[in-house]
Amino acid sequence: MSRALRNAESSDDLPLWGFVGELHPDRNSENGKHVLYTHKNIVIKYNKDQIIHVNLTQESPKQLEAGRTLDMTYSVKWLPTNVTFARRFDIYLDYPFFEHQIHWFSVFNSFMMVIFLTGLVSMILMRTLRNDYAKYAREDDDLETLERDVSEECGWKLVHGDVFRPPSNLALLSAVVGTGAQLALLVLLVILLAIVGTLYVGRGAIVTTFILCYAFTSFISGYVSGGMYSRNGGKNWIKSMILTASLFPFLCFGIGFLLNTVAIFYGSLAAIPFGTMVVVFVIWAFISFPLALLGTVVGRNWSGAPNNPCRVKTIPRPIPEKKWYLTPSVVSMMGGLLPFGSIFIEMYFVFTSFWNYKVYYVYGFMLLVFLILIIVTICVTIVGTYFLLNAENYHWQWTSFFSAASTAIYVYLYSIYYYSVKTKMSGFFQTSFYFGYTLMFCLGLGILCGAIGFLGSNLFVRRIYRNIKCD
Repeated sequence: MSRALRNAESSDDLPLWGFVGELHPDRNSENGKHVLYTHKNIVIKYNKDQIIHVNLTQESPKQLEAGRTLDMTYSVKWLPTNVTFARRFDIYLDYPFFEHQIHWFSVFNSFMMVIFLTGLVSMILMRTLRNDYAKYAREDDDLETLERDVSEECGWKLVHGDVFRPPSNLALLSAVVGTGAQLALLVLLVILLAIVGTLYVGRGAIVTTFILCYAFTSFISGYVSGGMYSRNGGKNWIKSMILTASLFPFLCFGIGFLLNTVAIFYGSLAAIPFGTMVVVFVIWAFISFPLALLGTVVGRNWSGAPNNPCRVKTIPRPIPEKKWYLTPSVVSMMGGLLPFGSIFIEMYFVFTSFWNYKVYYVYGFMLLVFLILIIVTICVTIVGTYFLLNAENYHWQWTSFFSAASTAIYVYLYSIYYYSVKTKMSGFFQTSFYFGYTLMFCLGLGILCGAIGFLGSNLFVRRIYRNIKCD
């Protein structure tokens, strides 16, 4: 019997959950009493010669005491079932939870937010900017009208000579924008593969797909980063390429190494085997890194020529003092609120499936929410960039990135709330794993959203200055 169970777990990867022990409240003790379940019931359902379902329950709780010896027992029961092998995972899918009415309502609510924001951006482009263009395009104005228009000129038009000035830390910005563009394509690709291939069936299939797709999409990060770095006059392209290829992987590796050290110290099975780490490093060194190098070279040569609509002035224009709500820091922090609001409900389902052991299978919802997130992020950063330029502040590059990346800050703050209210985790081991892996997720989300926000703002800025007479 035990041999059959081991084969089922190794060949079919059927999930099995159970409690080793539990903390029971005790009136006579402030900390409660720890109990250990000493009997396990294993129920195995089969169809002909194939195992369909395995369930584990526990009985006979015994209080843990120093020096006490406990006998551990188990029982196995085999039951026939008519469920086919192809439908064996349906029992793990919590349809009432994931397809609840609130899930549909959240997607509809986010969709209405998209309509509002796209209408707001369209109003800026179609009305405000069109009037400014008409003023610049008039060729038959008399001298008095022209002088009045010039004297009334203000806002974003005044900084046309500085708006395309290369940002500070150009190599780092190019690296995170390139990595974010890669992550956006990667997430879209993995979601589509999960929808088509039902990746939730295989244990670790999502993680394996993510790692392999990340390696093979590294060309995108190099191409975007190399082209951006070269267009802005960067000279040390090797530094930019190394940052692009190694920044996010090494951040994840550093967090994973610390968590693995904690798992080894506690003797947990959650520790990543050394061989797995070697395989991941080999994939990065021999697939991801060379593709990032190739993408950087192609990006420099094919899209690296400067193409700014306006010439950059030699002397930077002084930035006037503005109200507190128009400062880059406030614009950056406010920019993440609406994107977070568009994914707030989906974050609850993702966190619940990851930390409360539910099988996440509604990747169609995730695809819709991801597309909504992209649209909302672009619209919010465009509006923020427009307000910043109207305040005669031309440092829009990093501001647009952080305005979108701040979404990850709100997600991390939400994870703190979720940890304290929705989970029963305690102790250093569980806490470090929860917040460590959440930090890894939020770093990727922040870089992804920041890159989307920057690229959207970049297109917006080039569009509005294209018809301005900058000379």
